[in-house]
Amino acid sequence: MTAFSRSGLIEQLEYEGFSTEDATYAVDNLNADWNKQAALSAEQYLEMTSFSRSGLIEQLEYEGFTSAQAEYGANAVH
Repeated sequence: MTAFSRSGLIEQLEYEGFSTEDATYAVDNLNADWNKQAALSAEQYLEMTSFSRSGLIEQLEYEGFTSAQAEYGANAVH
């Protein structure tokens, strides 16, 4: 299962044909734990390759997680 940031999930839904409005509504009504998603994403990245803590945070931010979420994710796996 792939972990997504809020913005990443909206982008994925748009790619699959949903309007921005519908994708945003759906994601905002998931009650998702974005910190948990960041931790899962960090874990998935580390299964594929090595990252320094700062490099992992940078990658998570690139994927659309906020700085706080990215730090949470990196701390959860380091």
